[in-house]
Amino acid sequence: MADKLEGTITNEQGRIDKVLSERLTSYSRSQIQQWLKEGLVVLNGQKVKANYQVKPDDHFIIHLPEEKPLEVEACDIPLDVVYQDQDVAVVNKPQGMVVHPSHGHPTHTLVNALLFHLDQLSGINGVIRPGIVHRIDKDTSGLLMVAKNDRSHTSLAQQLQDKTTLREYTALVHGNIPHQKGTITAPIGRSKTNRQMQDVVDDGKFAVTHFTVLERFADFTLIKLQLETGRTHQIRVHMKYIGYPIAGDPVYGPKRTLKGNGQFLHAGVLGFTHPTSGQWLTFEAPLPEVFKKTLDNLAKPIDF
Repeated sequence: MADKLEGTITNEQGRIDKVLSERLTSYSRSQIQQWLKEGLVVLNGQKVKANYQVKPDDHFIIHLPEEKPLEVEACDIPLDVVYQDQDVAVVNKPQGMVVHPSHGHPTHTLVNALLFHLDQLSGINGVIRPGIVHRIDKDTSGLLMVAKNDRSHTSLAQQLQDKTTLREYTALVHGNIPHQKGTITAPIGRSKTNRQMQDVVDDGKFAVTHFTVLERFADFTLIKLQLETGRTHQIRVHMKYIGYPIAGDPVYGPKRTLKGNGQFLHAGVLGFTHPTSGQWLTFEAPLPEVFKKTLDNLAKPIDF
């Protein structure tokens, strides 16, 4: 066996597979269910099934499986590697690139590029998501941390679970936000009316987003956002929920919006503790050119 993850249930309720997938956000629920089937999840010293209902003070240990040989094809795709050493890498993902292969995107993803440009990647998430600790949407640009071995992956995943990482985004939203700062606390889950979308729902996963206004334009507001949790489409769903959807968002925004290559959302700041040295590392990535040009155009005076 390689490394392990462990913790104690506090206020969580429900099935063990659901609770663990909510706590360990870098692992999918299906991955955790597979580990349960393989007997790699131990609760209070006993192996349990996926439908086990957790209780307060339950202690879990997950024995992470050994790395598996990678089978996804490496592709010579240009990639902005901001930083790398023997344990971790930080990459600046361009807008329009999918993070890992899926049924609709079998190749030319970030993972395919990582396999070409980096000498090694962690295998905890299997052959489809090597090195991937967290994700951003296809049409969101910006920084991602990548694990080059399982020990680093475990450390980074634990930091995400403990909410000790720094993840700041810049977004352009519709409307003028009147107040300077705000916090959105609203549970996110699959939409009851459209299963392809996420929404704020009563039985959703706990989600918190903080925002600060950077600049106001005639019909738009530029904001900085900081994530406390990492739910699917969290920023996009939360901003729509409070009435200020992200400009250019083809799913959660209005049909008539600014021209671009998708939502004006950029993961510009990333910070975490290095798994080996213990040093705090912070990285910044500039806004994409289309984002910069749009802001410049919005700032220009209107000719009458």
